[in-house]
Formats: sequence, C-alpha cells, structure tokens
Amino acid sequence: MSTAAIQVEQLRHVYGARVALDGVSFTIARGEVFGLLGPNGGGKTTLFKILSTLMPASAGTATIFGEPVRGAPDQVRRHLGVVFQHPSLDGKLSVGENLRCHGHLYGVRGAALDTRVQAVLQRLGLTERAGDLVETLSGGLQRRTELAKALLHQPPLLLLDEPSTGLDPGARRDFMQHLRQLRDHEGVTIVLTTHYMEEAERCDRVAILHQGKLVSVGAPAELKDRVGGDVVVMQADDPEGLGAKIRERFDCEALVVDGTVRVERPRGHEFVRDVVDAFAADITLVTYGKPTLEDVFIHLTGRTFWATGDAGGGPA
Repeated sequence: MSTAAIQVEQLRHVYGARVALDGVSFTIARGEVFGLLGPNGGGKTTLFKILSTLMPASAGTATIFGEPVRGAPDQVRRHLGVVFQHPSLDGKLSVGENLRCHGHLYGVRGAALDTRVQAVLQRLGLTERAGDLVETLSGGLQRRTELAKALLHQPPLLLLDEPSTGLDPGARRDFMQHLRQLRDHEGVTIVLTTHYMEEAERCDRVAILHQGKLVSVGAPAELKDRVGGDVVVMQADDPEGLGAKIRERFDCEALVVDGTVRVERPRGHEFVRDVVDAFAADITLVTYGKPTLEDVFIHLTGRTFWATGDAGGGPA
C-alpha cells in the first residue's frame, strides 16, 4: 500500500477566464497534519473543494489513498471526514442527536452506533455535553462537535476548511491540540486550510499558496530557515528613499512592502545599530525579530499576507 495519503499532480482549475489553481503538485504522507496556508483568494478553498469531491478540477490529477478523486468519488468519500468552514450542525438538536443523525446517513445503527457515539464523545471531551442543545454551546465546543461528527464513521483522512474561523486564540489552540491527539493516537491524516499563522505553525508541514500557485512546501521551521536571518522592519516618511540609501550603504536587498522597508540579515540587532547610526533622521520606527511564516510569505512573494488580491476563491 502506498505511503501517500494524498497525491496531487499539476492540478489546475479555472473559473471562466480566472485561474484559481495553476499547476499545483504536492504529496501528503499518512499521519501528517498538513496545512494549506494562504490569504483569501489564494486558491486553498478551491483545492479543498476538489479534494473533498465537491467539484472536478479543470486539469491534473488528485488521488486519495490511491483512489482517483475524479474517477472514483464514491470510493474516495469513504476515506473522508469533512469539516466545512460554515457550521453544519442542527442547533435545535443536542450534541448526541446530531451525531446519531450523521451516523444514520452512513448506515450505522443500533449497538454499533451507540458505541461509536460514546467513543467520539469521550475522545473529544464532549461526554458531559451529549444532552446539551448545540445552540447553547460555545464556538469552541461547537467546532469540537463538528469534528466528532466527521470522525463518527472512522475515516483515515480529515479535510478541514478554515476549521477555527470565529474561535478565540485559546479555543484555536485547544482545537489544534485535539487534532494532534487524533494524529498521534489514531493515525488520522489531517489536512486543513487556514489563514492563521499560529495555526499553520502547529502543522507538521505547510504548503503556501499565492494567486493559485504553490510557492513553497515544508515544515514551518524549515521554511523560516530559508529567510536568511533576522527580519528588520523600518518605518520612514520616505520608505523608497530610505530603501535606496540602505542598498547603497550596506550593499544588501532592502524591500519596500506596504510602506515599510524590510531587510533580512543575520545578527539583526547589529544591523539595527548600524542603520540607525547611519540614517537616524530618516527612520521613525525600527523593529527586528526571528522570521515568522508571514515573513516567509513576504520573502517568497514580495507582498504582505493580507495585501494580496483575490485570485482563486471561486465565484461569489
């Protein structure tokens, strides 16, 4: 049996004249927590829809556990548990009733259904909430109920589209902890789309999408190592002029992004000292730090994460 949970080769999708995915290729191993990171319009939701068999790609191939997504969607769906960005729970039913209704859709009934419901409730810490109406739960508990529902038929692969949208940072951390427990204890492969940097940081590997293209894939630490040192960010009344002066004086790349000057340098604290000594009158604020995934995105695309235009989200 192949070790790959998902294999994507030259996947392409267009909406009319607009290219949403442009030759995307990657492999996801079994048992990974894999993040698809990108701003709105980067193409990640289109990719999610294709992998979850909601729509066919315009070109290219995708297989899940060796089954072609386009050629054998019914077989592929047996492998999948899906959590959509928008809630799919019935708020007027209890947590347990939602799970039982979902089990019936998969043909699970009787003692087998009772056993599975109790198992997922316990796994996700929802046993004491089984009789509570969903509409009375917090956002974090509702997302855990969504996850319990997706796990009820015991799929080896979870696809989650922006699963923590609307959750506060603490609830997002708790949700990611539940996902890691599923990976560690159940061997479940997890693929999630996200625009939260801290969520992507907790994935085993991350694929960065920008305007329909896959610009990089790797572990978060590996991606940050590619930046090439500390990131120094300077604000100035004339950022273009300051950037030109820095390039001439220090013979380095100074990128002007959204009105700030960015320089990637080893030993950034020493560069801060030198650049302030040289151009104190031009700089209004300077910061430096270790690179983040947002810095990786800027390094790869030359644009800030939130400044990219819509390229791949599909029709409104």
